[in-house]
Order: sequence, then C-alpha cells, then structure tokens
Amino acid sequence: MIPFDNTYIRLPDRFFVRIDPTPVAAPALIALNQDLARRLRLDPDWLAGPEGVAMLSGNRVPDGSEPVAAAYAGHQFGQPVAQLGDGRAILLGEVIDRDGVRRDIQLKGSGPTPFSRGGDGRAALGPVLREYLVSEAMAALGIPTTRALAAVTTGEAVLRERPLPGAVLTRVASSHVRVGTFQFFAFRRDVDGLRTLADYVIARHYPQAAQADEPYRALLAAVVARQADLVAQWLLVGFIHGVMNTDNMSVAGETIDYGPCAFLDAYDPATVLSAIDRLGRYAYGNQPRIAHWNLTRLAETLVPLLAEETEAAVATAQEVLAGFAPRFEEAYHAGLRRKLGLLTARDDDAALGQDLLKRMGDNQADFTLTFRRLADAARDPAGDAGVRDLFVDPTAYDDWAGRWRRRLAEEPLAGEERRAAMNRVNPKYIPRNHRIEAVIEAAERGDFAPFAELRTVLAAPCEEQPDREAYALPPAEHERVLQTFCGT
Repeated sequence: MIPFDNTYIRLPDRFFVRIDPTPVAAPALIALNQDLARRLRLDPDWLAGPEGVAMLSGNRVPDGSEPVAAAYAGHQFGQPVAQLGDGRAILLGEVIDRDGVRRDIQLKGSGPTPFSRGGDGRAALGPVLREYLVSEAMAALGIPTTRALAAVTTGEAVLRERPLPGAVLTRVASSHVRVGTFQFFAFRRDVDGLRTLADYVIARHYPQAAQADEPYRALLAAVVARQADLVAQWLLVGFIHGVMNTDNMSVAGETIDYGPCAFLDAYDPATVLSAIDRLGRYAYGNQPRIAHWNLTRLAETLVPLLAEETEAAVATAQEVLAGFAPRFEEAYHAGLRRKLGLLTARDDDAALGQDLLKRMGDNQADFTLTFRRLADAARDPAGDAGVRDLFVDPTAYDDWAGRWRRRLAEEPLAGEERRAAMNRVNPKYIPRNHRIEAVIEAAERGDFAPFAELRTVLAAPCEEQPDREAYALPPAEHERVLQTFCGT
C-alpha cells in the first residue's frame, strides 16, 4: 500500500544500521494528517485502518520498507560527540510525492537501536504531540519543516521523571541528512564516505550543484543560503528552536527535531525556555550566530573535497561562509519590512524595524499580537489603541508610530489592501507554549479534544477565526511557561 522508492539504503553499510521497529502493546491512532497522506500518494483510509496503524506504531513492517537507523555525529552545546545516530527513530523508507519530491517516512519513538546509548528508544506522548502541533504550525506558516503524518499511542508507559503514556510520531522529511552526518565521516577521516555523502546530497537536494565548476563549493553555498533564509523565517515568527546542535541541522534546509522548541510571547531576544540550555547558547536572538557556527562545522568537513591544497580549500570555505550574514540580513529585513506593511525598500527601514523591536522588548509587548494589530493601525489610526494596550508605557509606541506612518505614506498600498497584505505575513494564531502544555496535560488524562481543536486553529494561522479568539491571546501570569523540555 506504500510505493516505497528507497535510495539511502543503497549507500555503504557504514551509513546506517538495519533494524526493525520494536512492536508495542496496544497501538491506537491519535491523529492522521490526511492532506499530507494524499500528497504522499498514500491512502488515508488504509493508514487509519488496522494495517496502517500497525505500520505507524512499528508493529508491522510494510512491503517495500527497508528500515534503518542512520549514523551521525555532532556538536552538542558546542562539544564534539563522534557518534550519535538515530537512538529512537527508524527510517522506514522513501516515497515520491505528487510534486515529484522524494520524502523520507520515519518513525520516532519506535524502540531502541544500536545508537540509543542506553536509552529506551521510546517517546512520551507529550513530546510527540508538541512536535505534531509545532511542525504542522510551521508548515501552515510557510516555513520549511519536517511534517507530521500521524501520531499513535502505544498502550505502554515510558519512564522519564515519572511514568508517562508512550507514543510514536510518523515524521516526513525531504531527508534526514544532517550537518552531523557529514561530521560522522569527518571525525573518522573517512574522505570516501564524505564524498559519497556529498554526492548523494547534491543528487537529492541540490542537483544544480552537479553542473557547477566546483560542485562541492556549490553544495556548501546552497546549504548556507537555505539556512540563512530558514533562520530569518524563524525570527520573523518568534520561533525558538531550543537545541540547535549540529546533529539537529538538516542540510536540506528544513526545520527538524522539535524538542524543547517554543514561540516568543513578550519580545525579548535573550529568551531561553529550553530546560537543557542553561547558558543561553540557543536563545532566540543567538540563532543566526549559531546557524553560522554550525555551517562552519559543515565547511570543515568539506575541506578535503573543496581543493587539493588545504590552504586553498580553507580559503574557499571562508569565502562561502562570508555569504551567510548578508543573505540572512537581506532575508530578515525584507521580511520585517513586509510585517510593517512596507513593500518598497528604503535605507532607514531596518532601523525603523529594530527600533520597534527594542521598544517592544523594553515594554514587554507581545511579539505576535503587536505585529498583527499593526495591520489594523495601518488601515486606520483608531487601531493604535489595540497596539498601545500591549505596551507597559504606551507612549513608547506613540513616538515610533508617528515615524512609521510617515514612512507608510510613501507606499503604494493603503487602507484595506495594506491591512490584508500585512495580515498575510503576521499570524494571529501560533502554537503558544501555554496552549501546548494544556493540550499535553489533557491528553495524558486521555482527553484529545483540546489537541484536535488546537490542530484546527493552527491550520489557518493568518485567518480570522471569530469563535476562537482566545487562542490568539498571550498567557495570563499564572499560565506562563518558563521552561520547555526535550522529552528524552
């Protein structure tokens, strides 16, 4: 029932370990992403039936699947680890979707593998629901991301700080090749493995690089560009990945590995919610710098492929890496202009946007609602009241708004047309942290109705949903989430 067309399994054996998922006691379907299933050319009715649920839980290996746990290494919080790998995930295989794009289908929480390092290989229900909701919210926001195809409960408990219900997530990705995958071979000085992997990534993700005079330089440049664009998109919606280790950076340019991820409520570039990020390495505002750091680690692995002489190869890598900052700045400031209702570029636009952000930070203004309500203010000055209400000192907004309006007067759009354009890029509904926590608490009691409703809300983040206004509101003081957790 699944038209597998596998390629990763054709790579040398040292790239992975062949292993089947570990069966679970009593699988039950929580959610199936029917639209995604159809896009993958899969039958939603079959997936929701007994055979499909058996596959989604790891109880049945479908025909054509060739399950593997992938090998990779990485830098975790800046420290090199020579071997990590899929410790609780198994790649079932690949399919070609309706757009002709190759996609991985992976089970997450499907049991121990040789890379588990003593772990149980399982996933708790909470992290599975968090990844499902946040990854699908990112997709609805138009941000490159892995997708959630399905979530099932296992009928078994997993032991973390306390016993928790177990679950399995079925994840879909353009691939699961990471910066850490390249590091796995670099740490072993396996140049043949590096070349094989680079050629595979070029063929799968960057075929245009194969036509370049220097294909491996072109590969590095393409990954740098995609990551710069991706992190700019994160910042523009207030997303904090939470654990940007090199093994959590996809070379395909997708957001991957939603662990202690979160969204800003009040704007503060120093925001850290991840309980494991004790020094703030992966704070919201640090994400561009860390992305560049991770890409530098990727460039280091490619040095043997970039030129025969090490000095020339390093110079090439440095030249390519130097393109990250201008690419990021261009993408970020273009997005910030759109959020402010500016469709043309002026020299002072970046300063205007940064001044607003500083005032938001000084006044604990909600990131998402400030930009959303600016659309009303751009249409009619009467809308200023809604924005002012978000600032501790409303006069901080007033001073900025006068300069903003003078800039808007230079723009071609006005009135309702401008408001509509701004609302298309300024979501009203994001997966707020307190809503995610409430969903998890209800699900652990066996109530999945809040999860289903939040899924529906997040599927249309920029549309008005009059009967769901509460989902747009920031948390009350007693609802604030101060820490998020990885789930392992």
